[in-house]
This record gives sequence, structure tokens and C-alpha cells, in this order.
Amino acid sequence: LTKAAAEAWYGRTLSLRSPLDPPLPVRPGRPDKPDLVPPNRMKKRSLHTQHGRVALLHAICHIELNAVDLALDIVARFADQSVPRSFFDGWMLVASEEAKHFGMVRQRLRDLDADYGDLPAHDGLWEAAHSTRNSLTARLAVVPLILEARGLDVTPSMRDKLRELGDDESADIFSVIYEDEKGHVAVGAKWFRFLCARERRDPAAAFQDLVRTNFRGGLKPPFNDLARAAAGLTPSFYRALSSISNA
Repeated sequence: LTKAAAEAWYGRTLSLRSPLDPPLPVRPGRPDKPDLVPPNRMKKRSLHTQHGRVALLHAICHIELNAVDLALDIVARFADQSVPRSFFDGWMLVASEEAKHFGMVRQRLRDLDADYGDLPAHDGLWEAAHSTRNSLTARLAVVPLILEARGLDVTPSMRDKLRELGDDESADIFSVIYEDEKGHVAVGAKWFRFLCARERRDPAAAFQDLVRTNFRGGLKPPFNDLARAAAGLTPSFYRALSSISNA
């Protein structure tokens, strides 16, 4: 469905929201499974077992599904914003790539005799974004510049561990996700800076203010400073929000 929406958008047969459209839902539709539990009830499992690797892949699959919803929610919820059409082009591309990731990870789960929905998951990603539903700059600060950027920090080590354990198929999927996520953070950083420039705000200071207001907890190191900076998210944005960072 996301792929079809992206193709229609780029084919210019899909438009932004109309005043006649029904109100946006508070949250996107969800399948009956997985069961959603608080993050602190999620069990940690060793990657040295297939069950542990399935649990990791299931968690990533859930993250990617949420990422699809978050990208499309930006397009729909902020359709009335005075931004260039290329803003929405960028987020439709992000949604399309997140859907690709979901499909790749779900197929890998099936290869391992599992499927999305077999294990519980948590709703932390959507809850983290919910408080930003009335502010585009806040949404960009929280979703691409915190949640997506976190993927740049943790994905390389997970990929390398999977490869070390001989699971090259899963490691290859993580490599694709990692490369695409760099672009997703870059889309967020580009438009966050655009909005800050229009409002004559310092982007790093604005980011810190928005994070303190809209995101619970600090940012956790270690940070992949090189990948973040390549995407336009320099250490001046996030160092002040964490007591430790790796150079």
C-alpha cells in the first residue's frame, strides 16, 4: 500500500489532503498482533541463539512498521504547512524505503520459521512522536533527528555481531537499513534547518529546546558522530543533551 501511494505521489496522481477529507486518526490502524506491552516488559535475549536473533528481527520489523506510519503521518498531518512540494517528496521516499525495510525483515523472519506478530512489541516510538502532532519543527526534532539518528548509532554493531555469528542474510539486511537511514536523517536535518532559518532560530539551540520539551529522557551515547554529521546532524545539536559522547 505504501509503495502504491509513493508511486501515485511521484506520478502526480495523488494529492495532499483536501478540506473534504475526514479527520486524521489519533493513531494509525494496527493489526491484531503483536501484543503491545510497556518497553520495560520487553525481554532481552542473546543473539547467540536463533530465538534471540528472531527476537531482534521482530523488534526491528516493528520499528520499521512504525517508521512507515511516522513518515506518512508527517505528510498527512502537516499537509497544510507552507513548505515546498519537495518536502513531501522527501517524506514519501522515506516512507517507501521504510516499507521496503519492513518487507525485507519480515521475509527474513519467515525464513527462520517466524513472522511479525509472533512476539510482543512496545509502542514507545509512536508515543514519543505523539506529543509533536501540533508542531512540525518538534516532529522533525523527535522523529528523524532522535529516533532515526539512534539507528545510525546502534545498527552497525548489530550488523557486525550478526555477521560474526554467521547470519550473513540478516547482516546484509541491516546494511541496507543503515545506508538508507543516513538519507532519512539527512531529510530531517535539511528541513529542520530550513524551518529554523525561516523562523530565524539557531538550529542547534532550537533542537535542544524542542527535545527538552517533547522527549522524555536524555540522549544515550555512544553516538556515531561521523554518520550523524554526514547527514547534517553535527555534535553541536546533541552533545549538550547527553553527559558523554564519543568523538
